[in-house]
Amino acid sequence: MPFDLGPGTTAALAIALLGAAFVRGYSGFGFSAIFIAFAALLTNPLPLIPVVFSCEMLMTVFQARGIQGAVDWRRVFALLAGAAVVLPASVWFILSLGEGTVRLAVSLIVLVMSLVLLSGWTLQRTIRSPGHIGVGMVSGLCNSAGIGGLPVAAFMTAQPMEAARFRATMIVYLTGLDLITMPLLWAGGLVTWETALGVGLAFPLLGLGVWLGGRQFLAASPSTFRRFAVMLLLTLSVLGLLRAMIGI
Repeated sequence: MPFDLGPGTTAALAIALLGAAFVRGYSGFGFSAIFIAFAALLTNPLPLIPVVFSCEMLMTVFQARGIQGAVDWRRVFALLAGAAVVLPASVWFILSLGEGTVRLAVSLIVLVMSLVLLSGWTLQRTIRSPGHIGVGMVSGLCNSAGIGGLPVAAFMTAQPMEAARFRATMIVYLTGLDLITMPLLWAGGLVTWETALGVGLAFPLLGLGVWLGGRQFLAASPSTFRRFAVMLLLTLSVLGLLRAMIGI
């Protein structure tokens, strides 16, 4: 198995991958955060981040046909402009940390973003491009830990957006964000042959999860499942913090 994962850990990560892909197919975000938060409970999540980003891009290929015409390109470009400014420094910072610190940082960021989403925070006025650039910068800082979508999801959840527009915009933004981040991770030595092997093993589960999630999106309101995803993230982040602090 890649990354010296044992059979039990591999099986648990496969189940988490399928569940996270379902969330992505349903709501348009949450895949990286859910999978990385779960992986941090079992192993060092840092080598898995390039695998997760590659999976994000593959899932966009699966979903591309269903989101055409619903993407808010103005938001996407503004968010990506902000993220591109801070990503090089952000990736360098996360690569300089040890495994325990990475696990703690991932859990803390997931916890904060989950609480923001859970609070029901709302914006009372339309946010223009400078505001989206600023949120993109925050997203870029978080993306070195594999969870750059959460601050953007929190920001857009607080604005009046149709579910289909929200979902499509998140999918395209996360793809662009990962495309910017992957060369930086490669330069830092995180992208190896094991990354490709991990993506190959994940491919069937990604397709199944996205397909099931997409069917659920067409049948029900995304807001209900988005709340479920946030509660799951909140639980995983607390468990990750406990493990990091007491060394279990």
